[in-house]
Amino acid sequence: MKRSLNAGSKKKIFRNRTLLEKARKIRFLLLDVDGVMTDGKIYYDSEGREVKAFNIYDGHGIYLIQKAGVKVGIITGRGSKIVEVRAKELKIDEVHQKVIEKDKVYDDIRKRYGLKEEEVAFIGDDLIDLAVLERVGLSAAPANSVDDVKDIVDLVTEKEGGSGAVREVIDLLLFAKK
Repeated sequence: MKRSLNAGSKKKIFRNRTLLEKARKIRFLLLDVDGVMTDGKIYYDSEGREVKAFNIYDGHGIYLIQKAGVKVGIITGRGSKIVEVRAKELKIDEVHQKVIEKDKVYDDIRKRYGLKEEEVAFIGDDLIDLAVLERVGLSAAPANSVDDVKDIVDLVTEKEGGSGAVREVIDLLLFAKK
């Protein structure tokens, strides 16, 4: 059942027992990068170096959810030095780049951390993310995700990727865990 965290329904979502029950079980949050942690655009400076913009509220939310005992990891299809820099800044140890078959990395993480599928949340935005989104305990997508993704996730955020979508999901997780 797809839910949205728009202004009119945020309180309803936080009262949705099914969604809150899923959120309470989460022990590990996995994130895609482009289109989730960023706006999905690729920027290059005059030297041809890739530049990405990350949302400060997302970053603070990652800090808060880690403080609450939830681990955070990244699985992204592209590779970028700036992702390593941002992950290090946020103390994210599980960083997997240039991953086409994300479900294999997902299975490896679950095995290493002893996680059940219901204990993992994933935020993805494109077709490459479907294999993981269909399996996790709580699936979410930013508002600007492709329709095929928005059609199958538990939650579509009000915010777009790179504009606070990650924080919306984290706020739900924190609320559920109180």
